[in-house]
Amino acid sequence: MPHRYFASELVDGRAALTGADAHHLAHVMRAAVGDTVPLCGPDGLEYTGTVTALVPGRVEFAVSGGTPTRAEPGAEITLYIGYPKQGKLEDIVRHGVELGAARFVPFFSRWCVAAPKNEDKKNARYNRIAAEAAKQAGRGRVPAVLPPLPDITALCAALARERYDIALFFYENGGAALRGLVAPGQSRRIALITGSEGGFAPEEAAALRAAGAVTVGLGPRILRCETAPLAALAAVMTLAGELE
Repeated sequence: MPHRYFASELVDGRAALTGADAHHLAHVMRAAVGDTVPLCGPDGLEYTGTVTALVPGRVEFAVSGGTPTRAEPGAEITLYIGYPKQGKLEDIVRHGVELGAARFVPFFSRWCVAAPKNEDKKNARYNRIAAEAAKQAGRGRVPAVLPPLPDITALCAALARERYDIALFFYENGGAALRGLVAPGQSRRIALITGSEGGFAPEEAAALRAAGAVTVGLGPRILRCETAPLAALAAVMTLAGELE
């Protein structure tokens, strides 16, 4: 697959790259005026970009095309992830982008082993990882990784604010069968909630249920905190018809 780029600006048939992508195209790929590259815009469409100018830190294009990217799923899935320790979130983001997640929202809970530290710096790295994974996977958008929520109360508020079609709470104590809750075309905006190494305190589980989340299980086996969100995402994407 040709290297694809995500335009920082796209309006009225013109687009531009800045920052690391502009440097890569100009100095690593040695692009010249008149060259064409696959270019994805903020609208999630894929364009053909024809280089019109190269200036320090910026590459400009004329764009044509504007077709949906096949790699972008119809279901918009947000992963709410109990903050794991030892860099495991990097792998969750990388593989979650490949599987089609639209957004990642880490959160801290009562029994999290990890504690907040240098979150601004970490968040910038997570978003760089998401961007690289999106290029590799042929995505039409770069999924966002949001700063972590401080507690379950903030998570419940986010669920109310976002008004998902369905929020699925994957609880270690089990719950409803996932099959039957998700089907092709049934739900477009879906939230998936999985816990950290320590799991959820009973009052946290009760708060999520009170916020409208449907408690579901992932089978009789105990999954690690870095496995559960990816297993949940793959299962939901399959039931939604997005892995066919």
